[in-house]
Amino acid sequence: MNSGQTVFRQLLQFLPRHDFNLCVRRYRGNYRARSFSTFDQFLCLAYAQMAGRESLRDIETCLNSHREKLYHVGFRGAVPRSTLADANERRDWRIFQDFGQVLIRMAQQLYCGEPFAMELDQPLYAFDSTTIDLCLTLFPWAEFRTTKAAVKMHTLLDLRGTIPTYVAITAGKVHDVRMLDVLPVTEDAIYTMDKAYTDFSRLYALHRQGAFFVIRAKDNLRFQRLYSAPKDKAAGIKADQTITLVTHKSKKDYPEKLRRISYVDKERNKHLVFLTNNFTIPASTVAEIYKQRWQVELFFKWIKGHLRIQSFYGTSINAVKSQIWVALSIYLLVVIAKKKLDIPCPLYTFLQILEVNLFEKKPISSLVADSLKQIQDLPDDNQLNLFSY
Repeated sequence: MNSGQTVFRQLLQFLPRHDFNLCVRRYRGNYRARSFSTFDQFLCLAYAQMAGRESLRDIETCLNSHREKLYHVGFRGAVPRSTLADANERRDWRIFQDFGQVLIRMAQQLYCGEPFAMELDQPLYAFDSTTIDLCLTLFPWAEFRTTKAAVKMHTLLDLRGTIPTYVAITAGKVHDVRMLDVLPVTEDAIYTMDKAYTDFSRLYALHRQGAFFVIRAKDNLRFQRLYSAPKDKAAGIKADQTITLVTHKSKKDYPEKLRRISYVDKERNKHLVFLTNNFTIPASTVAEIYKQRWQVELFFKWIKGHLRIQSFYGTSINAVKSQIWVALSIYLLVVIAKKKLDIPCPLYTFLQILEVNLFEKKPISSLVADSLKQIQDLPDDNQLNLFSY
């Protein structure tokens, strides 16, 4: 990359600008926009995510302190916070949603050949949601509880590369299981979910679409055992059974056979029971698939800790959704850049290095290499050296 370009500019070069412009035209994002385009808005929100800015005034002050560098990044002028606030309130959030989907497809293509922890031929996805708490007075539209507001981010995570392939943002009161109705389903793929998604009519719809599921069973499950397969006690498998549901409603909702696997996690000394419609893979693989579901929890923890989706720059549903989708776009952009530049460090370390060097004029690869070298040169046991005599 050109060493005369800032790190922020180098990172933005991985964005497919043509696709961004198509998304803008689709929703007339630049209609009557004289000085502050949709791309200007995206740059402001992207900078806020990368640099950890907490408010509109914070964004305005920090960006304008780099005014001589803004033109080379892509800004067309100064950034008034009132203009940014208006854009967040009025400009259609679906622009950023559609552009996020473009980045998702790019990331999936880059990571499709990535080695995976499990030997599976078919795609593996984890589906879950995370709740983002809000103030009921400021966000009355985000209904959750009597005295509390919140939004939920329902996410389908491709576990090969930890890429969010589907994201839906709803009010906090929307139950997780309802999102199975709109979940995009790939034939022959495996979907793993927690027991909150136990709804046999929806699981049967998933089954009829040619997909597989691995879900944790509820404690009050009523069933009839039809057949028991040999169990592998060394792998923690207590039972591997073919069952049928027995209550009138559940049998009506899921009339076919299911596979029930009882498993003991020896590391945590915990007993778990799984249900699946896949009868071909080993029982131990089913348990490992569910264990991989934890990756979606780590993803939520990561983006909540390192991107700005806990506090918002506007109070409308449009502003909230715009900010969340830009945050996800930045996550995907960093994932794409990491792969294309063959960056060897973890994603979190890479983001930290970018965060503190956004306006440095140095190639990203060299910047990361120098930073990692300094980390490796640090003493390993500072605390022991401090107290050694």
